[in-house]
Amino acid sequence: MTIGSSYDYAAKRAAQLAAANRLPKALPWAGRYPNPPDLSFDYRRLVEQTGGVAQVQGAAAAHSICIVGAGIAGLTTARELYRCGFTNVTILEASDRTAGRHYTITDVAGQGLQTMYSPFEMAAMRMPYFNLEGEAPNDGRSLLAYYAKEFGLSIQDFPNPGTRWVSSTGIYLEEGLVQGDTTPVMQIWVNADGTTPPPTPQLQAVYDKWKKFEKMMIDKVSEIYGSEEWEAMWDAIVATYSNTAFRAFVKADAIDEWSAADPGNFGGLGMTDEESNYFYSIGFGDGSWGAFYDVCTLYPLRTAIFGFGSQLQLIHGRYTPAGDFNPGPYADLSFLPDSAGNSFAGPPYRGVRSFDDGMLFLPVPERGLSFYDFAMQRSDMFHTSTRVTRLEKQADGKIRVVYDVNGISAGSRDFDSVVVTVPSWIMEVGMQLQGFSQEALPQTITRAYKQAHWETSCKVYAPIDATFFTDAGNRIPPNLVTDTFVHDVYAYRYSVGGYEVPCILISYTWEDDATKLASFNDVELVDKCIAELDRILLRSTNIGQPISPYIRKEHARVVRWITEPLSLGCAKLYRAGTYSDAMSLLAYNRNTSAQSGLYFAGESFSVDAGWTEPALRGAIDTVINLCEKTGATFNGGFTMADYPQYHV
Repeated sequence: MTIGSSYDYAAKRAAQLAAANRLPKALPWAGRYPNPPDLSFDYRRLVEQTGGVAQVQGAAAAHSICIVGAGIAGLTTARELYRCGFTNVTILEASDRTAGRHYTITDVAGQGLQTMYSPFEMAAMRMPYFNLEGEAPNDGRSLLAYYAKEFGLSIQDFPNPGTRWVSSTGIYLEEGLVQGDTTPVMQIWVNADGTTPPPTPQLQAVYDKWKKFEKMMIDKVSEIYGSEEWEAMWDAIVATYSNTAFRAFVKADAIDEWSAADPGNFGGLGMTDEESNYFYSIGFGDGSWGAFYDVCTLYPLRTAIFGFGSQLQLIHGRYTPAGDFNPGPYADLSFLPDSAGNSFAGPPYRGVRSFDDGMLFLPVPERGLSFYDFAMQRSDMFHTSTRVTRLEKQADGKIRVVYDVNGISAGSRDFDSVVVTVPSWIMEVGMQLQGFSQEALPQTITRAYKQAHWETSCKVYAPIDATFFTDAGNRIPPNLVTDTFVHDVYAYRYSVGGYEVPCILISYTWEDDATKLASFNDVELVDKCIAELDRILLRSTNIGQPISPYIRKEHARVVRWITEPLSLGCAKLYRAGTYSDAMSLLAYNRNTSAQSGLYFAGESFSVDAGWTEPALRGAIDTVINLCEKTGATFNGGFTMADYPQYHV
């Protein structure tokens, strides 16, 4: 990920255009660059209004809605429906915890509600707010920025390798012989000003080729995004790259300049085989990209060009500007009851999952209660340890939701509408859909979610002694990028929270690189990763010291997302040639849900895998379409005519 020092260029370019009053927004509800490319729409403008998206009228408020899953998409959908005035919204969550893949471990070593150990972010860990350079993150034109501000979340710049937010990055490739030397050395990249290129001519050549492409594409799309010309431009980009694997794009010929005669073509990176091998390991922004070499080129382009990797933030949780902990309701409880009395994990209001805690437990201003308090008053609206096993379309148009509680068959309930937020593979292997006609659930849709490509990911976290950062004799860089099986390593500290012990992500891997680690149990994997880091560091003649004395391995934690039974993967991607399938899932709510009563929300039904913003957008898209179906009055003069449609 060390090419990432140029990764903020999207935010920088947008700030330059804004300062010159050239940042386009020709359409009234258009989004502002940088933002996701497929739908240029200002979701924040709609949601930040008093009253939210819309106000439901009369009897429609009792429209019964079941939300399957209490991850960020499900909780956002519930909160915003309640905000609109819907009073019959039920959440069914299969786990005994909320937040899904916002998986922040705060109880690292049996410490309960104490804060000795820094949190471990076992899934999402760094957030793009889509703000311009020089603009406060909370002012970014994104749903993420809106909710962060609404919930009072404190942040700091995430210490990505190769950026100015980390003191140094160690690069260990080809057993330390990347320059052809006979003495193994770890390359050290210090980038205090944010503009220093990586060390060695080989790495700089890779860096330069990426920067050339990045600048050419960002310079052009930033001038058109949000204008009347944007959809045609994006369609042309899709036509150029949707059938190309990222591996081929890396080696494809570069071009010197963009041509209006071929508006979707920005060329490739033009790398040699050797440069491609380096790029495989060091990537260009938010991690080693080798694991993504066989996905569709559009995915990494979306990530790099449209702000997903710019100015990434580490989420502290609810802290005041002075750094004092500012928890919300129930923060003093490790466990809470659901509507049936089942116990589920309480809200720590720390880390990434603070977004989910805010959605569920903070009062909705227009209603005076949080969704959780409202649901508990109504007695049967919030259930955990409740796994949906079947959705049956009934003759009267309702959908019967069949579920188990704690693994025991429990019963069913009928709803007017059902919102599915679980990973799409679960819909095939863990949740049957029955009785839906071809018009209500076309074969193209079922094929798309059954054949979706889910990436595995493995994270190995541990506490690291604070002296790692203060020992004058410590020569180990806090971040490492390697081409060994540990791949990426991040040691970092929180600037607030009073944590005595920082944390280290000992190994962060994706796809094939994560699958390699599947045969070891957790203890074996922790030992193996630490031993490999010691080997690398001792072999590097300019380091010559082990990291193991600093690591408190007895409190290490491991998560393998492909074997998590309620996830079966960390992020849903798409391979070359399958982009239209992925887009069909995004378009389903607008095109078909009013007829079927079935809605899809969340990252699982997105094309921006692994990020929170698309999960939030999917939730609000669901709310918009449910409001339209039930005849709600939209706020702010918004109409469905203002809402662009996905191109499939």
